[in-house]
Amino acid sequence: METTISENQKNVSAFIHLSTFLKYFFPFANFIAPLLIWTFNKEKAFVDEHGKQAINFQLSVLIYTILIGLICLPFFIIFATDFISLIETIDNNAGEFSINNIQNLSGYILLFGLAILLLLALFVFELYAVINASIHASRGQLYQYPLCIPFIKTNLKNPIQNEHIS
Repeated sequence: METTISENQKNVSAFIHLSTFLKYFFPFANFIAPLLIWTFNKEKAFVDEHGKQAINFQLSVLIYTILIGLICLPFFIIFATDFISLIETIDNNAGEFSINNIQNLSGYILLFGLAILLLLALFVFELYAVINASIHASRGQLYQYPLCIPFIKTNLKNPIQNEHIS
């Protein structure tokens, strides 16, 4: 790694991490934007490491999101098979409110509540990690995302994994 890290390298590295938030405006921008910025600046070792970390983390988040969906899929199929009887129950008891109606809906509420809770936890984790990585990059420090699967090999020897560790 280079001994001196220019302000431009720090800013580009921080921008690589922050560009992953573009996924909320454009589909797959969390992969395309950091990949483009990283590709044009990968000759600088500091920027190269941050680019690899950002891409690895976004791929990891995609895998975790797919896993959450796959975990919820069997439950959804089980409850979806009972969907017709649920609709009939709601139609027959449209004006009535009973414990039986709540029991019929409880599986769906539990499933969607669990999926939403897991996805919300993943969102908060991603938000925290990307902001933390951006701060470290802007300070000229290397950073390794927690729970990141290394799809692209990095050369980190002593990364800062947590802001509480110096």
